[in-house]
Amino acid sequence: MTNNSKKVLELLRKYESRNITFIDPDGSFPIIWEQAKGVFVIDIEGKKFLDLTAAFGVAAAGHSNPQVVLAAQRQLKKLPHAMGDVHPHKLKALLAAKLSELTFERWTNNEHGKTIFCNSGFESVEAALKTAILATKRRTVIAFKGAYHGLGYGALNATYRDYFKKPFLPQLGLFSHFAQFPTTETEFKKTKQELPDLCKKVKPGAILVEPVQGRGGIRVPHPEFLPLLRDVCNSIGAVLIVDEVYTGFGRTGKWFGCEHFNTIPDIICLGKALTGGFPLSACVGKASLMDSAWEETRGEAIHTSTFLGNPVGCAMALANIREIEQKNLVNHSAELGTKLREKLDELKSPSEKLKMLPRGLGLMAGVEFIYNGKPAADFVFKIVKEMLRRGIIVLPEGDCGNVLSFTPPLIIKWGQLSAAIDELQDVINTINQQ
Repeated sequence: MTNNSKKVLELLRKYESRNITFIDPDGSFPIIWEQAKGVFVIDIEGKKFLDLTAAFGVAAAGHSNPQVVLAAQRQLKKLPHAMGDVHPHKLKALLAAKLSELTFERWTNNEHGKTIFCNSGFESVEAALKTAILATKRRTVIAFKGAYHGLGYGALNATYRDYFKKPFLPQLGLFSHFAQFPTTETEFKKTKQELPDLCKKVKPGAILVEPVQGRGGIRVPHPEFLPLLRDVCNSIGAVLIVDEVYTGFGRTGKWFGCEHFNTIPDIICLGKALTGGFPLSACVGKASLMDSAWEETRGEAIHTSTFLGNPVGCAMALANIREIEQKNLVNHSAELGTKLREKLDELKSPSEKLKMLPRGLGLMAGVEFIYNGKPAADFVFKIVKEMLRRGIIVLPEGDCGNVLSFTPPLIIKWGQLSAAIDELQDVINTINQQ
């Protein structure tokens, strides 16, 4: 048995692929998680940390939420596994109905949603891409610069960063074309002019977009961007897919990020905060679209998996959604998000050479660091390590790793969040003096 971080890391070095866990030679990173509850994590050494990541946005209703844990325990005793696409279980039906209620039944008067359950977020994106090609018979997809849709071979085609794709290019279909993700008025005007020409050239079957780019650096688009994509898809008969794996379930201060832009997609991809800690995701599409794309099964589904709609995951998702509803966490995210943005705007740079650019929606916020006009990735990672040393977990985002992100559990209190930003200011000043 291992009883400290060093022994665990030694095991990982020996037995895990070396491309997975980054281990800093100075021993300061990573920590080894042992327990997590609410907004706190306790490592294997017994040290307590405030988690401002929600474990990649998963723990929206808090780590080890009692109701979610209880639902998992009860279901695990009763039925831990069923037969995904053959002999179903009740909770899969209930969750599919609930996801329809939260999405298309809220957004439209005459549509409901139909779901394909998956395991990881990227799989929900791939189910959406399959739906699009079945519905339109067109293989091409338009995605956006900075996009991150996952690393499976289907989703990887629509993920922008070369770092993830380059080693695998010989095996990729390369069916995506990348347009500008506009965040300014100038960028939007250019996109508005260029996008119709790109569509005419490549004839896409789908446009795939994140309402807010997460891994791309907490980038919030121009307010008219998603409505533009809706209009373009309507005009050319393409499917509008919104990837809300990161932004869903209150993260941005609304149930789903697309609601900030009054845009109804054809398909929405969900994951991360869906269950609060179990690998379950969902591709939810308009019933009319799903029925036109997918034939009635004759006993052999053409898209399925062994663990499709796992009973434990479904039980946790239903409990997790109830917690988000009953604790009014969507509004809480919006209210704290406004305060957080104001607090981040008040951060003071200790040097004229260092620029800090806050942005975000709800409790999905980030600060971009620029030093001498260049992305300050090294500076940001020093912040991450020093904050960790002080008991606060944060992460870098962005193609260059120079955006410090804040995606805490939605249950976090303002005093906790405000104190963490005060600590951040001190960390920035301290690192600048080194």
